[in-house]
Amino acid sequence: MIQRKLPGLAACILLLSFAMPCFAGKYNKVLSIADEAPEWSELPATDGSKYGPEFFKDRKVLVIVFTCNSCPYSVDYEDRLVEFSKKYCGPKGKVSLLAINVNKIPEDNLTAMKERAKRKGFNFPYLFDESQKIARDFGAIRTPQCFVLDEERRVVYMGTMDDSANSSRVKVKYVEDVVDAVLSGNDVKITETPPIGCLIRFERKRRK
Repeated sequence: MIQRKLPGLAACILLLSFAMPCFAGKYNKVLSIADEAPEWSELPATDGSKYGPEFFKDRKVLVIVFTCNSCPYSVDYEDRLVEFSKKYCGPKGKVSLLAINVNKIPEDNLTAMKERAKRKGFNFPYLFDESQKIARDFGAIRTPQCFVLDEERRVVYMGTMDDSANSSRVKVKYVEDVVDAVLSGNDVKITETPPIGCLIRFERKRRK
């Protein structure tokens, strides 16, 4: 009798597996905590240079933020990114902050990015990936969305920068807490938070 019921049970499990969303991490369909971060080819930046992973090889922590010009949430976080870079980054520091935009609308093209970076005084590389591959590889879906990588370039945190889009209401600075923990050799207490912000404008692949 048990053997007769197994096919039906197997079918039920199979149907449930299709019905339920499959996530690698808690909020990420591609990456899990402790995964090795995806590699990427050199990408053009607003300062006229190109940056690949090798440029940051001497840094103990790499913070990657997917952002853009056009999203109001991203605009709200610009000053916070500048302040974070002042606090943690620098020529002799152990941390680098890297911002990446993959949106392809006119407000987010490289020319507009250069104007934005100059006007806001960005003190970190602001890269553009026209292929959008890097965002897909990281499983990024919103702007701004943060990824913190340790010295081995494994993911130790994914999510939002802090606990409020309103800077005056911030009580927990997730990214800063993670960076402090990694630099001091302590365990990271909060490894994932749900990303907030605008959806990344991924191009839809047309069916042939």
